[in-house]
Amino acid sequence: MKVLEKISTFAGNSFAFWVILFGALSFFFPGGFTWIAPYIALLLGIIMFGMGLTLSLDDFKRVFKAPKVVLAGVVMQYTIMPLLAYGLATLFQLPPEVAVGVILVGCCPGGTASNVMTFLAKGNTALSVSVTAVSTVLAPILTPALTLLFASHWLPVSAGSMFLSIVKIVLVPIALGIVIRLLFQKQVEKSIKVLPLVSVIGIVAVASAVVALNTENIATTGLLIFSVVVLHNVLGLLIGFLVARLFKFDFADQKALSIEVGMQNSGLGSTLAVAHFAPITAVPSAIFSVWHNISGPILATWWGKQHETSGKAGEDNKKVV
Repeated sequence: MKVLEKISTFAGNSFAFWVILFGALSFFFPGGFTWIAPYIALLLGIIMFGMGLTLSLDDFKRVFKAPKVVLAGVVMQYTIMPLLAYGLATLFQLPPEVAVGVILVGCCPGGTASNVMTFLAKGNTALSVSVTAVSTVLAPILTPALTLLFASHWLPVSAGSMFLSIVKIVLVPIALGIVIRLLFQKQVEKSIKVLPLVSVIGIVAVASAVVALNTENIATTGLLIFSVVVLHNVLGLLIGFLVARLFKFDFADQKALSIEVGMQNSGLGSTLAVAHFAPITAVPSAIFSVWHNISGPILATWWGKQHETSGKAGEDNKKVV
């Protein structure tokens, strides 16, 4: 088990590398990865089950302990990123399928990677986990509704079908994971450190399948999509931070909400895109999966070092006094 834990930790720390490596491999050798496509929904279900195993009832109780900041995080999640996505799709005059893909990932809840990044940034990890949990539970209603609102300008959107998909591949696995943790807490606690490995394998497989299905589209529009995805993510991080600062939340909360807003559940975006739209619609989510796992660690490392520097400065001041 310890060997698996070490492998899992290594996989989690080098996640961006594996996404980029297998993304490149699937681009140049698509035949080796297209077989994964029929299993995308299953893979996301496994990832969401793992997320459920990491959650506890306390993560939801925190909503009542600190309702203002949690509610602010959820509202920011479901307003900033969808509006940015719509604005960028309009500004860059994206092709309909690509525009819907950008909007779809913008309407998804935060991903579990945001919790790890918040921890590394010395932010309020408990807040990050709570916002992720609540926004994910609300996803079956809000993600289809917002996608219908913003994306129907480009393509027909079946909000009802998306609702059922999210319930099956997100809500049910998460609920099952929470129940199993409640029933077998000791056993789950022993194996929980292996879960990052499962998540990495699942998300890398999903991203690779999406790239393999869209090699020609990526070759022609990849740079444009990448530029939009980078802007979407960076602006989300920045605006999330500024809004949290405007509300005068403490700095740890500001960091948590910034990362929570900027990092999306791109695996869900890819799955919904493949299930309900053309394959190219999943490309923005796949690229987002790569990019936010580059920008997130960079920001988290910078904030983490700032925290250490300010902590040492505080200790030095105490010594002087």
